[in-house]
Amino acid sequence: MVRLIAVRLLQLPLILVVIFLLTFVLAWVAPGNPLDREDGRRPPPEVQEAMKRQYNLHSPGAFLVSYARGVVRGDLGPSLHYQNRVSEVIADGLPVSMALGAAALVVALFVGTLAGVVGALRPGTALDFSSMAITLIGISLPSFVTGSILLAVFAGLMGVLPAGGWGRPDQVILPALTLGAAPAAYIARLIRLGLADIMSSDYIRTAMAKGLSRRAALFKHAMKVAYLPVLSFLGPAAAAAMTGSFVVEKIFNIPGLGEHFVAAAINKDQFLILGVVLVYSTILVLFNLIVDVAYAWLDPRIEL
Repeated sequence: MVRLIAVRLLQLPLILVVIFLLTFVLAWVAPGNPLDREDGRRPPPEVQEAMKRQYNLHSPGAFLVSYARGVVRGDLGPSLHYQNRVSEVIADGLPVSMALGAAALVVALFVGTLAGVVGALRPGTALDFSSMAITLIGISLPSFVTGSILLAVFAGLMGVLPAGGWGRPDQVILPALTLGAAPAAYIARLIRLGLADIMSSDYIRTAMAKGLSRRAALFKHAMKVAYLPVLSFLGPAAAAAMTGSFVVEKIFNIPGLGEHFVAAAINKDQFLILGVVLVYSTILVLFNLIVDVAYAWLDPRIEL
């Protein structure tokens, strides 16, 4: 276990460097001018030249070297769009996105596990077909459709939940359901298919032949193995949920990091693009490390 964690931690800087370089190349060659203002105007030529010299925008090599030095010092540079430090923009939006993502993961795990177990306990029944049909709908519908339906029903028609905003517990419910719908559907299908194979295996049949009930065999033996493919899915899914979804944040007017990232891409705010991608990448790699450790804990046969 210790060796696994050590190897993954040694790989972390290399992975982040590769992601950083690829993002830098894409951000640099993308069309647009980071000095453009929102109304389409540009500063005078002499001001542009001074800003390019100040931020090393005249040369990709100079920009890359200066930005890398700043990252080593813990400085992600200024945001050319928000007129603020990138670290301040991230510190403002990331906690909101992570709180929303955590709530969505709780919804996904609870609903997905419940639907998958129900289908496995009652295979071939109407309850099984209904749960799998609902998961298929959850996978097929994009988040903006799911969010719009939930808004129309619970905020518009019934009026029992707020239509948007952030800060109160009831304002988390609809966006968490929207963001957690697709992961819940995937988890339900993975658990349902995994349990179907495991429950027909020899060691489960032997345990049931010795008097263990089907329900006890499922929860005592089968669930631990059935969660292995779920864990591999949860790594990137958790990172994506924790870093927020621009669509969901836009629909429910949530001040998360996703909106800042899209604004940075539109305005070619290279400092903010690179800073957000570094944060996203670090979270993704760390969650994958957690998944690897959980794999080794659930199945001791897995070493690396």
